[in-house]
Amino acid sequence: MNWLLPRLTAGVLAMLAGGCAGFLVSNVEHTVVWRVLAGGAIGVALAALLDTARGYRLIEWLRGSQEQQAPRDAGFWGELGYRVERSIRLREQGLEQERLRLEQFLSAIEASPNGVMILDAGQQIVWCNGVAADHFGLDPQRDRRQRVTNLVRSPAFVAYLQQARFGAEPVSFANPRGDGTLSVLLRSYGEGMTLVLSQDVTDRERHEAMRRDFVANVSHEIRTPLTVLSGFIETMGNLPLTEVERKRVLELMAQQTGRMQTLVSDLLTLAQLEGSPRPAADRWVPLAPLLAQVESDAKALSGGNHTIEFAAANGIEIAGSHAELLSAVHNLVGNAVRYTPEGGRITVGWQQQADGSGELSVTDTGLGIAREHLPRLTERFYRVDGSRSRDTGGTGLGLSIVKHVVQRHGAELQVDSEPGKGSRFRIVFPAARVRTLG
Repeated sequence: MNWLLPRLTAGVLAMLAGGCAGFLVSNVEHTVVWRVLAGGAIGVALAALLDTARGYRLIEWLRGSQEQQAPRDAGFWGELGYRVERSIRLREQGLEQERLRLEQFLSAIEASPNGVMILDAGQQIVWCNGVAADHFGLDPQRDRRQRVTNLVRSPAFVAYLQQARFGAEPVSFANPRGDGTLSVLLRSYGEGMTLVLSQDVTDRERHEAMRRDFVANVSHEIRTPLTVLSGFIETMGNLPLTEVERKRVLELMAQQTGRMQTLVSDLLTLAQLEGSPRPAADRWVPLAPLLAQVESDAKALSGGNHTIEFAAANGIEIAGSHAELLSAVHNLVGNAVRYTPEGGRITVGWQQQADGSGELSVTDTGLGIAREHLPRLTERFYRVDGSRSRDTGGTGLGLSIVKHVVQRHGAELQVDSEPGKGSRFRIVFPAARVRTLG
């Protein structure tokens, strides 16, 4: 009722003012009462006209966009306009805050490494982030409001979605683009809404396969010499052997024991390389004495059956770990000796490049490697010819060790080979890791 008193007061004042005006302008023959009533009627009409004009201005403002300020009139209509405008502004502020929160939320989902897609009750796409669009081959804008099963037709995905097994384990299927494997999980929320979460598990599956292969290969590599040793032990315990036979058996047992020791040593080396920090870039290793040590071991391994040449590397130093660099070069030269027939040549060279980088190369005239095997040479236990590698005493881990050492020193391993013409392995060190002393 607070709004009524000002209106009554305004009306009474208008009536009195009108009455006075009517009294002044009336004819002499009219009585005072009629003069007052006539003036009051005129005042009421003026007040009503003014009130109507204020209400009309407010209605016109409400019909518009409300971007401008509400009419600032006195009385009821002015107060009403102020209240309405304030309510509208508060609502606009609330909507703007909600819009900003929604944008931040969607931006966070967009930055997720996983795919997120929202489906309505009819399995139509409401929204998806860029990762989900990439996973399913969709267009985030064009494909909205499209039924997802019309666009993603993988049988495993369609069956999973139709069964609506929201609490089940994720389903995996080939990426619709045909270049990997997707894992998809469904979650329900709201009124019939479905959240589709996708993840590219190609690398995970590849690593898991590599882990299984690694365990299988290690088990196989260890089982073979253990089986041989077990057989020899049983032979020595059950059969009478001559001194020559006994020495032969012990010699073979020593070979198998050495093979297992080498395998375990290489496995420990790999584990250390993978679990330790990169070698410091401020510890300089002289290359000449390192190559001299490798040359001595290579000639002992060759037994004079090959021509082995090492280039001079006086004054050359490489930043890194002496033990790791020695292991890498030793593996490369050892492989060259093992896979080069008698009378072949092994050459170890060093070349300083114009940009300050350096190239250490190991070249042989051995059997060579077919092109299809080159990309997989550094995989653990990968052998071009398994039987030949075991005959030469290789563990199948040497080039994997070389790859890790090269990567840890910021270098690059390059391989050139051709069957029947030999191979060339090159380690290219960056300029920051090479220096030449005067």
